[in-house]
Amino acid sequence: MEALEKVYELTKKLIMLLEQPVTSKNRDDVIQQLNGLIEERGKCMEQLSPPYSEDEMKLGNEIAQLNPKIQMKMEMLFTDLKTEMKQMKQQKKSQQSYTNPYKNVSTSDGTFLDRKN
Repeated sequence: MEALEKVYELTKKLIMLLEQPVTSKNRDDVIQQLNGLIEERGKCMEQLSPPYSEDEMKLGNEIAQLNPKIQMKMEMLFTDLKTEMKQMKQQKKSQQSYTNPYKNVSTSDGTFLDRKN
């Protein structure tokens, strides 16, 4: 029962961490904390073994109901990160084209080469 209670506590901590606002400044810290909690939760889950008592079954059902919420919040965090990465890439590309607008212009455009065989 002790390992299952630890899993439940870690699940609650995950939800609390995911419910706080995530900005570009604190995103790295949040992701590191998430990774640590997930690893610790996984280790605790490995220690679980049947048979389970009725109380353990109830607690397990609560954890199972919280898992989709965690999954959804993590997917939202991931999509926000992907969107920001795309914006940064586009911004970098725009800045480069502004700095050097003739970088991608072909130099042989409009020239005539006379070849005598």
